[in-house]
Amino acid sequence: MHPNPAFRQDSEAAALRFAAERGFGVLSVNGAAGPLLAHVPLLLAADGKSAEIHLARSNAIARAGLPAPAVFAVIGPDAYVSPDWYGAEDQVPTWNYVAVHLRGVLEPMEAGAIRGMVEALSAVHEGRLAPKRPWTSAKMAPEALERMLRMILPFRLRIERVEATFKLNQNKTKAMRDGVIAALEAAPGVGGPGAIAALMRGLEDRGDG
Repeated sequence: MHPNPAFRQDSEAAALRFAAERGFGVLSVNGAAGPLLAHVPLLLAADGKSAEIHLARSNAIARAGLPAPAVFAVIGPDAYVSPDWYGAEDQVPTWNYVAVHLRGVLEPMEAGAIRGMVEALSAVHEGRLAPKRPWTSAKMAPEALERMLRMILPFRLRIERVEATFKLNQNKTKAMRDGVIAALEAAPGVGGPGAIAALMRGLEDRGDG
């Protein structure tokens, strides 16, 4: 997390809302030879106190000694910011980004929980594809579904601390931010620059910074 408090003023509720909407990130625990990482989806509980995660049986984290301390990093859009865009002297390049860290304890769940977890996770993301008719496991042959489910295991992250950085030039003047927004909206790149510009416009709309 960035140490500047200007970038860490969003509420825990806002950070959890972002993590739930993004729904994907990097899970990390300490292994015998160093950190173990897995890029996986998560399903955040409504109260923000826990998250459900599934891993392949062969994943090193699934075979680590659990329960264990863990962190789940949810990474949002990011974009390089040129100092030329501020319209001011003596500026340096930087990078704007959004990141949320969920820290807590990762623990295994009963193997039988995996089907409900997969159903709930797919329901959330299929629902975002409307008006597409949602996919459900009913479209699979029962034996094929059971075979696939045997390959993954369910885990719960009990969340003890939420950390968030929304680095969007809050430490600059409105005029400087407006220059960056205009440049990012015109910048080449897929997703990142435009998404960061939209988040920065959100700061202006709510009077932050």
